[in-house]
Amino acid sequence: MAASSQSVASGRGRRVWLIGLGLIVILAGLYTGGWFYATTIVKTTVLKALGEQNAAGISGECSDMAFSGFPFSIGLSCAKVTVDDHVKGVSASFDNLNASAPVYQPNHVGWSLKSPAELRTAQGLTVSAEWTDLQSNLVAKGRGVAQSETVIDGLKAGIVSSFTGQSADVTAAHTEMHARQNGEDLELAIGIENATAVIKNFPQTLPTASTSADITLTGKAGLLDGSDGHGLYGATGVLRQVVIDIGDGRIMTLTGPFNFDDQGFLSGQFKLEINQIGPWGDSLKATIPGAKNMIDTATKLLKSLAAGGDKVSVDLTADHGRLSLSGFIPLGKIPPI
Repeated sequence: MAASSQSVASGRGRRVWLIGLGLIVILAGLYTGGWFYATTIVKTTVLKALGEQNAAGISGECSDMAFSGFPFSIGLSCAKVTVDDHVKGVSASFDNLNASAPVYQPNHVGWSLKSPAELRTAQGLTVSAEWTDLQSNLVAKGRGVAQSETVIDGLKAGIVSSFTGQSADVTAAHTEMHARQNGEDLELAIGIENATAVIKNFPQTLPTASTSADITLTGKAGLLDGSDGHGLYGATGVLRQVVIDIGDGRIMTLTGPFNFDDQGFLSGQFKLEINQIGPWGDSLKATIPGAKNMIDTATKLLKSLAAGGDKVSVDLTADHGRLSLSGFIPLGKIPPI
């Protein structure tokens, strides 16, 4: 009787052990399947951040793709990334991308990108860029991006137009770009430190400048996640603040509401503040000596508006691309986007 009881107990123990083992195998299989599913989320999110929007005819490809980090994190690497806009004829390529995300939160992705990168357009524009470091963090929403932060150090870019023969070299010591959805609106912020530009056949190197911008686009949150197919045409927004600083107190600040019409022309009512009017004029004359007389005239006008001081606040109006100062002094025309 005792032997029989022991045999029954032993059989039950084996069944419990086998059931437990089976559950572990099932859970491991489900976890592995979930891990690989999460890798597709990371891949889709990163390509979206680089510009892929299948609904808008923009495709992205990650070559020599490899995954790592199993089981506790997700790692994705690509030897090369390409993004093509088949509608507008724009293509971009990037080298060596690495991305990672925690397995329990695959929509929170950190990624880095090695240089060089190249962008080409059907209009003959080529942009080649390299940098010492590029790091980004983003939060995905569905199959798109809800929030993104990117930091670039040691940026060097060359811009060439094969149609006009014009070229320029641009550098920036430090660049930060932030974008996020705020309800239906899109909020953008950018900061560039110690930027320089050298333009072919231009008489002088432009002064080193630091620039920052804080912009809200009304009802355009879909530009970030790819659900908005209209772009900036018909968009409205607010320049909360755009600042250009070339040092020694020479600062320009621009604020105000704006909109783009269906043809891409800009309209807006802006407030332009200029500190150090005289030194700004001197810097511009050193940069563009051929425009000395025009710059002197503008400097005198601004000083008169400032009652002889060196700081002025004026209205800057854009009317379907036509730019004017204080509503009556024409400054030229801005081309459509």
